[in-house]
Amino acid sequence: MAKRHLAITMGDPAGIGPEIIVKACARLSDRLAASDLKLLIIGSRRAFDQANRQLAAGLDVADVNAEDARWPNLGFLQADEESAAIEPGVLSADGGRFAYKAVEQGVRLASSGRVGGIVTAPLNKEALNRAGYHYPGHTEMLAALTGVRGSVMLLAHGNMRVSHVSTHVALQDVPSRLTPERLRHVIGLTEKALLGIGIARPKIAVAALNPHAGEGGLFGRQDIEISQPVINEMVAKGLDVVGPVPGDTVFVKLRAGQYDAVVALYHDQCHIPVKLLGFEIDPATGKWQELSGVNITLGLPIIRTSVDHGTAFDIAGQGIANERSMIEAIEYAERLAASA
Repeated sequence: MAKRHLAITMGDPAGIGPEIIVKACARLSDRLAASDLKLLIIGSRRAFDQANRQLAAGLDVADVNAEDARWPNLGFLQADEESAAIEPGVLSADGGRFAYKAVEQGVRLASSGRVGGIVTAPLNKEALNRAGYHYPGHTEMLAALTGVRGSVMLLAHGNMRVSHVSTHVALQDVPSRLTPERLRHVIGLTEKALLGIGIARPKIAVAALNPHAGEGGLFGRQDIEISQPVINEMVAKGLDVVGPVPGDTVFVKLRAGQYDAVVALYHDQCHIPVKLLGFEIDPATGKWQELSGVNITLGLPIIRTSVDHGTAFDIAGQGIANERSMIEAIEYAERLAASA
């Protein structure tokens, strides 16, 4: 397998994907020239060229075919046929089509061993569904394309690493998603991912579902009857797992380095603390000016990382999107691929 060869899928070409890919590749150009890291961009060539010109990046990126025996250090693979121009910031079915086709090709290349993993730029869920691809997001799409069930989302920002028991479900459905089988699965995949990035003896905390971990059953019994027995079981198997830790303190302890990761039980329990720390706000304007964070999908037969932000249609095409999360996603994928 080409472990140091990664595919970057553009996501929705109407979003900031083309721009952050161009900026990231420009910043990584010295590494691409001097090391065995190779990047294959998959998406709309028209959108990529437009961003390359607008930013005056001067990237020299050769077109390639998926069947080519060898690829350059920086290459471009067209995801699908171009029809009408996809305008920055304009939601369309064509944007959703390109987003899906890019991921589809990336999965195919990773599954066949042509690339060591894929790094995904953001897609728009409404555009994706307009194009006829009815997925809640990348995580579910990747699970379908790779034929697996039970994949897990993990967000990472610095030492804030948080995996999910449930993601895109209504809050009222969260308790039913907390089962012993799912919790065991998420803990196991989280430990494997931490080992993959070089943490020799990972310490994992399980967040509580209820306030004060149920307060002895006064505020719910899921933490007592479901989470605690699974935690005890994992400890008996030799894993370093603690909890359930109340949600109002578990992320403070994670940030302090008391744990290497937290298993969160639902979407916002995970995303709020990670994104609160990952987004840097300009106090003069109240707008975010930089963000950090990586979305990693665990439990797939391939490696996949992603930026931890959306398509940002409101600033697409303006040349002001920040590429930090894209670079971090590339670096995470590179580390995970090297250890695979």
